[in-house]
Amino acid sequence: MKVLKFGGTSVGSAERIQRLTQIVPSREPVIVVLSAMAGVTNQLVDSAAMVAMQETPKAVELLKQVEKKHKETCNELFRTSEFKMKGKELIRKMFNKAIDMVLAPNVPTNIEKEILALGELSSTALFHLCLQEQQVPSALIPALGFMRIDKDEEPDLFYITESLNRLLDACSGINIIITQGFICRNAKGHVDNLKRGGSDYSAAIIGNAIDANEVQIWTDIDGFHNNDPRYVSGTSPIRELSFDEAAELAYFGAKILHPSTIHPCREKGIPVLLKNTLNPTDPGTRITSSYRANGIRAVASKDGITAIRIKSLRMLMAYGFLKRVFDVFAQQKTAVDLITTSEVAITLTIDDTSNLPKITDALREFSSVEVSVNHSIICIVGEFVAEKPGIASQVLNAIKHIPIGLISYGGSSHNISILVSSTHKQAALMALQTVVSTEITIEQH
Repeated sequence: MKVLKFGGTSVGSAERIQRLTQIVPSREPVIVVLSAMAGVTNQLVDSAAMVAMQETPKAVELLKQVEKKHKETCNELFRTSEFKMKGKELIRKMFNKAIDMVLAPNVPTNIEKEILALGELSSTALFHLCLQEQQVPSALIPALGFMRIDKDEEPDLFYITESLNRLLDACSGINIIITQGFICRNAKGHVDNLKRGGSDYSAAIIGNAIDANEVQIWTDIDGFHNNDPRYVSGTSPIRELSFDEAAELAYFGAKILHPSTIHPCREKGIPVLLKNTLNPTDPGTRITSSYRANGIRAVASKDGITAIRIKSLRMLMAYGFLKRVFDVFAQQKTAVDLITTSEVAITLTIDDTSNLPKITDALREFSSVEVSVNHSIICIVGEFVAEKPGIASQVLNAIKHIPIGLISYGGSSHNISILVSSTHKQAALMALQTVVSTEITIEQH
């Protein structure tokens, strides 16, 4: 069985949803995981924010706008008046329920999560109805009936596997199974989600739970590119990557894949295929545990990075200093991206600054702290640390005209990461493209 996930652009219009009916195979068993229609989650986030600020009329108005968008999609998506009415009625009931919750005297504490779930619930309902109109057998199973996170907000894989397989057993003989990405329940049974971009993660978790033959992630680009096409011209798709390479690229900014997607698939050796719904015949990028290639494979960047320089007040021989520093970040549940150290000083980077004031206050109890913002991490990914001497010098030579704030090399055999001011990001990406292209040309020969 395969898992096929389609992102927001893939279900962004009636035409795109119709296209999916041609892409999704009907003669083999598949689970189809859908995101919300493009732009819908942002609108729902705005509505939830209005609720939080007690701007109830504005929240309701935004919900009605999203409802209208889906009803207009029904007019274009369905061919018969019968199914146009069915679609609109489905949407009306979903949004009326949400609006009733917003207007209730006692608004549910998790109203934001309830509102955000509307996007995936709507897109899957419309796709299922579209297949029904075309008389293509399919079943819609609720992600809220099997996808659950534990008290640490990690997937409860035992519960997911048991619950999902029970639901699949009830759909025996039906090849196309549809479900929602992103949404789930938490340990208390309340509606929750896997955070932004979590539909990829949903597909990977489902693939792990059913021991899928393959997980396909369908977006609007022909797989991973060897650099960011938004900033660099002349990039090209990468046809094969290892799990390690793909994980590094996803974490350090490649938007095509959610960073958490790789682990559930790598755990069971399930290949991941990245495909383009706008160009379905393109082979895309295949990610497996067996692929290995020397040299630079790709470059990615991650914005919104904050650098923190921490210096021990005791100066030399400050044993225990590292432990105290990392205890602070652990207590504030803040992940560190990059780190460099000397005997008495550490420079590290974070992308989540929500607890930064608490972090700096705690650090200043035993060290001096300097914080700088508006940085980008440039990540150069490949299989090169041990296998191919000289790669680091090629990278540094290519960006010798770019001021560098930090270099991380050797912690992984799959990446070299550098920190630059975000104002220099595009120049660094463009300079590194020559190195990437040259390396790929050498490999092809």
